[in-house]
Amino acid sequence: MEATSCGGVVVFRGKLLTLYKNYKGRYEGWVLPKGTVEKGETPEQTALREVAEEAGVRPVIMGYIGTSQYSFFVPEGEVHKEVHWFLMMADSYHSKPQKEEYFLDSGYYKYHEAYHLLKFSNERMILEKGYRMYQKLKQGGLWVPAEGQG
Repeated sequence: MEATSCGGVVVFRGKLLTLYKNYKGRYEGWVLPKGTVEKGETPEQTALREVAEEAGVRPVIMGYIGTSQYSFFVPEGEVHKEVHWFLMMADSYHSKPQKEEYFLDSGYYKYHEAYHLLKFSNERMILEKGYRMYQKLKQGGLWVPAEGQG
């Protein structure tokens, strides 16, 4: 089975958003916000919606980071998942974890803290790539919201 999700590396004042998820003690750890594409959505729309739903953050997309892939098992069989990641700018440190999806905490952390918090190596690689993009944009004076946004 194939599945596609989209998510974001969300930055505010150089710090990175991570979410803590605990699903009945079986799934526990810090992750980046992401979720499944709904019918008719673009990858950008999915990423923005999922970040808003999971973290209560309404960011602006600043660029496309790339994809990660992984597989996992469900009762119906193996799922091969591809995740499209976007670099995003938040407008404040405010975040509110979505309790209905088992997110118990959220926060913005310095790069090295966020990197070591993340549970999955593929998300650490995306965080690293996204943070390098952020640094380049900031150094080039391009870390500003597009006109009419943010």
